[in-house]
Amino acid sequence: MAACLTKDKTGFTARFERNLNHPIENVWSMLTENDQLKKWFPELSIEDLRKDGIIKFDMQDGTFEEMKILDLEAPFILEYTWGEDKVRFELQQNPEGCKLVMIEKLNGITSHTPRDLAGWHVCLDVIETLLDGKDFSRPQEIWEKYFKEYNQTIEDFLKKIQS
Repeated sequence: MAACLTKDKTGFTARFERNLNHPIENVWSMLTENDQLKKWFPELSIEDLRKDGIIKFDMQDGTFEEMKILDLEAPFILEYTWGEDKVRFELQQNPEGCKLVMIEKLNGITSHTPRDLAGWHVCLDVIETLLDGKDFSRPQEIWEKYFKEYNQTIEDFLKKIQS
């Protein structure tokens, strides 16, 4: 499901929701265990899994960006800084498995926003596919499709809020 964009007093929110037919513990492990995290977002690694702990982003040039864990309630909530923005994962148990909500709080919409939203969309697709025990093929091709869609979505959204 595509991200839903909203505007509030402090900026913008992109919200993704997925209903997953998997136990909450399995989804939590995809978000917080480095061996699972590497399967869907190899640049990220959990250095210290606790509130005020650190997640590192490998910039692929020998440097790392440290992201602070702002909120952590295992196995339900993980929130951390993402540059000047924030990323939050919320898991809610349901009879079929769990609901995964991913929220990115954006200070502003930039030319990079469609890239990030397409990337998060693919990441969530990959998580679901891996949990289903399948291989995820052609991520770049799929990202390019979503990138075009999010470019249009953001263009339409900005027109709507400016009118």
